[in-house]
Amino acid sequence: MAERPGGARSRESGEDVVMAPVIAVTGASGQIGGRVARRLAEAGAAQRLVGRDPSRLPELTGATPAPPATYADGEAMRRALDGATALFLVSARESADRVREHISVVDAAVAAGVHRVVYVSFLSAAPDATFTFARDHWHTEQHIRDSGLRHTFLRDSLYLAGLPAMVGPDGIIRGPAGDGRVSAVAHADIADAAAAVLLGGDAHDDLTYDLTGPEAITLTEAAAVLTRFTGRPIGYVPETRDEAYASRARYDAPAWEMAGWVTSYEAIATGEMSKVSNAVPMLTGRPAQNLAGWLTTHPQSWSHLKP
Repeated sequence: MAERPGGARSRESGEDVVMAPVIAVTGASGQIGGRVARRLAEAGAAQRLVGRDPSRLPELTGATPAPPATYADGEAMRRALDGATALFLVSARESADRVREHISVVDAAVAAGVHRVVYVSFLSAAPDATFTFARDHWHTEQHIRDSGLRHTFLRDSLYLAGLPAMVGPDGIIRGPAGDGRVSAVAHADIADAAAAVLLGGDAHDDLTYDLTGPEAITLTEAAAVLTRFTGRPIGYVPETRDEAYASRARYDAPAWEMAGWVTSYEAIATGEMSKVSNAVPMLTGRPAQNLAGWLTTHPQSWSHLKP
């Protein structure tokens, strides 16, 4: 089903003019937002690309750059979203102010007359989620619900790209994940699912999709796959919470960031990242990528691990 007709009233001009449907895409210079923008362009959708630096935004048919805007600047974001009917909201970079920045964007969308938001959240988002960043996503979801905007939440699992990045210089993955499983998902699968939702219009209103890979694997199993590709022994060593904090102390990271790192592993241990969903194939019409398939097409992600 196409985006609901009717457009938006221009807040900048103040004129009561019905405008054609326009999808505002945040993060269009990044992996997920950029691929979403390309998919929308291929489908012939009109879109507004939103970013802090318009020079970094892709040049695509049917896409226009919005005035520069950051998530924290509500007034600049309102101007950037003026005339848009739908918003694709990629979550902000992790920070202590992340929820506040998300609220700023949602409020700007309401003020600009946006009808609908598709938000990239996280698997098992809840106010008491083990993974602290998943709590941020729940609070953002709740604000979107309270805003009255039509909405769809895309709760993705851990990125497949994050698995080779977990490997230390000694070839060991360390963390308090126990024997838990993670249904890691590819950036491309998230983006293609998001594009399908954006193009599907109100058929997806008030729905939440869990975007996962086709399998849930332990970190021991992930290490075995990485060993096969790199030709170097890769292993997994479980840590306690105290050991995890101690082994990461050298990074001198702020408390909120350290908690995010450690609790991401703990959420694997509790099973909060183990769900396997059929949402990616249902929305995209093709299977979700597994770790081996993704590593095959992304050798740069593990080339630094080769002996």
